[in-house]
Amino acid sequence: MARTRTPSVTPDEARRIHRDALVIDTQQPPITSGALFTPRMKQALEDSMRKGMTARDEIAPRMAAMTAEEIITSPQARAQYLGVWDRSGVTIACGTFSGTHRYTGAFERANELISRAYGIADALGGMVEIVRRADEIERVHREGRRGIVIDFQNTTPFGDDLDRVKHFYNLGLRMVQLTYNLRNLVGDGCTETNQGGLSYFGREMVGALNDARILVDVSHCSEQVGWDALKISTAPVIVSHSASKAVCYHDRGKTDELAKAVADRGGYFGVVVIPGFISDKADVPLDAFVDHVAHLADVCGIDHVGIGTDKMGPGPGTESLVEYPDSMPRHNPGTFDWAGFRLKEHRLLGDHVLRGYENFGDWPNLTVALAKRGFNEEELRKILGLNYLRVFRDVCG
Repeated sequence: MARTRTPSVTPDEARRIHRDALVIDTQQPPITSGALFTPRMKQALEDSMRKGMTARDEIAPRMAAMTAEEIITSPQARAQYLGVWDRSGVTIACGTFSGTHRYTGAFERANELISRAYGIADALGGMVEIVRRADEIERVHREGRRGIVIDFQNTTPFGDDLDRVKHFYNLGLRMVQLTYNLRNLVGDGCTETNQGGLSYFGREMVGALNDARILVDVSHCSEQVGWDALKISTAPVIVSHSASKAVCYHDRGKTDELAKAVADRGGYFGVVVIPGFISDKADVPLDAFVDHVAHLADVCGIDHVGIGTDKMGPGPGTESLVEYPDSMPRHNPGTFDWAGFRLKEHRLLGDHVLRGYENFGDWPNLTVALAKRGFNEEELRKILGLNYLRVFRDVCG
C-alpha cells in the first residue's frame, strides 16, 4: 500500500517532477477572481470598509471585478498574476464561474464572469488560455504556458432551461457540478437538511450535459445525487474536489462505496486541501492530505485519483489572495448564506490551519509530501494531472 512504502523519490526529485509534469488543479475556484491583490485593490478594500461594508461576501464582487481590471490595464498586475502561477507550478486550473450565489441573476453573473476570464486571457497575450479539449491541455503544457478549464459548481445559471447548457458550452464550459451544498432544481447538496437524490429535472440535466460532452461533477452533492448520476449518466462521472469520509468524516466527503463506483465507471476523484475537510484537528499537517490520497488510491486505484485543492489563499476555506482583515466575517449575519456551510460544524473557522499549504504558490509541497509517503514518479504524474486528462479526453474530447 502506498501509505507504507519506502520513498523512491527524494524531495528534490519530487520538485523536479512537479516542474516537468502536467499539473492540473481540478478545483481552483478563484483563479480569475481572487488570485491577485494589488495596491489599488487594497485601497478599494479600505474604501469599501469606510462605506460600511462589513462582510467579505459584500466586498468580494468588487475585488473580483478589479482582478480582471488590473490584469487588463496594468503590466505590474499581469506580472504579479503570472508569478502566482509560476510559483504553483500548476499547468491547468479548473476555475469556478458559478457557485454559491442565489438563483436571481445567476445566468447573467455566469456570463459576466466568463467574459472577464476571456478578457484576462487576451490581456496576458497567450500566456494563459481557456482550454476546451484534451489536445489543448497537452499543447499548453508542451509550450510552457497555463490553461483554465471553465466550470460551474452549481446548475443555477441554467435555471429551468436545458437549452442554456449548449449556450454555456459554446462559451467554453466543460465541467458542471450538479448542486452546491443546498437544494436546487436538479437535486440536493451535501449540507441540505433532508437529503434526497436527483429530481426529474435533474435526470434530464445529466442527459443534457452528457449530450453536450460536459463533465458531470458530484463533489458537493448529496450521496444519493452521486449514486443517481452514476446510474443515469452515459459518460464517466467525477468528484473534482472532495475527501474520504472513511479517513475523516465531513459532510463534504464521500463514502468509499461511492468513490469506488465513480472509479469503476471510469471517473476521477480529486482530493481537497481544506484543513477542516480532511482532519478534525485544528493544526493539520500535509500528512493528513496524503492520508486521503493514499486511502482513495487503494479504494479507487491509482488511475482514478488526483488533486483538486479548492484553496487559493490563507485561512480555513478556499479563500483568495485578497487580504481581508482577520476580524471581518465571511457573511453578513443579517442575510441568508447561500453557501450552505455551518462554519463551526463544518470546521471552517479560523482555528483550522493546514501546515505546508498556505496559498496556491505552495502547490509543489503537495508533490513532495506524496513522494515522502512512497508514491513513485509514474504514480505522481498520474495523480498530478494524467488521470484527470484521461477522463477529460474521454468526456470532452
